[in-house]
Amino acid sequence: MASLSAIRYVAASSKSALGHIYLQCHVKPGARKQRQGIVSISENIIEVCVAAQAREGEANKAVRELFSVALKCPKSDVEVVRGLKSRDKTVAIAGIEMKGDGQISISDILTKLQSAIE
Repeated sequence: MASLSAIRYVAASSKSALGHIYLQCHVKPGARKQRQGIVSISENIIEVCVAAQAREGEANKAVRELFSVALKCPKSDVEVVRGLKSRDKTVAIAGIEMKGDGQISISDILTKLQSAIE
């Protein structure tokens, strides 16, 4: 599998086997409820639509919930770490167990995200 810059694995300290996955996203707020979800995954970006409006952190909260459901992880493990007031966001997923060189972890995440595409 070719390395995707949209999904990056960052290993944790040597004391822990858990790391973070960083997802580069382009978010479209204010979408119809039927269109909400992960729309597409390319090499550079994950396109996401949420019904929430881009005000007072509503869209960021919806993005966290969407990835929590898609990746079957607690909402507390999902955080928007960059682009809080932008459509281009970096979302961090914590608590990812290191498998091999990280490519296996990325493959697992990619498979879960692709199965969530509507």
